Amino acid sequence: MDMDVDMTAEAARQDGRAVELVYRATRADIAHALRVRDARTAQGRRRRGVFVFAGTLLLGLGLLALVDAESAPGRPAGFLVGGTVLWAFVLFGPQLQARAFGGLLEKAGEIRAVVDESGVQVAATATQTRIGWAAQPRYAETAEAFVMLSDDKGAVAMTVLPKRGVQDPADVDRLRAILDRNLRRL
Repeated sequence: MDMDVDMTAEAARQDGRAVELVYRATRADIAHALRVRDARTAQGRRRRGVFVFAGTLLLGLGLLALVDAESAPGRPAGFLVGGTVLWAFVLFGPQLQARAFGGLLEKAGEIRAVVDESGVQVAATATQTRIGWAAQPRYAETAEAFVMLSDDKGAVAMTVLPKRGVQDPADVDRLRAILDRNLRRL
């Protein structure tokens, strides 16, 4: 860790200006953040809508092709399989995407995140990063976590701060207050 950043974070923690979270990130955390991103961003809602529409259309065409005696053999199966795959991605896409992070999450080990007025400092076993408010200027809150999102169309960058990581239940309110002062809530 950079000594100056570490000392600043420690000073902020000691005087009560910062909130510290300690947790192990899980695939469920990543899947949850992906679902939040898809629900709270325009591009995520559009993508989900297209998959729902196309999946339903393909299933409907497959059923019509089954009823039509003149349809080519295999055509109904192709439509039905295509529609089912799209619907499976709508329902299970975030879990499938989160599986790709499995090895990285295990290597990360215990994560310490310090949130203060200057941003978020995240330290894991082999890495440390400082995220300024401008890098991820939006956030969403759920019952399980705070999810910080970048401002680009797809909200590619995101940071998950699971509420289970706070040291004291009152820290959830303090964390929300810091985020409200510095970020736009979705």
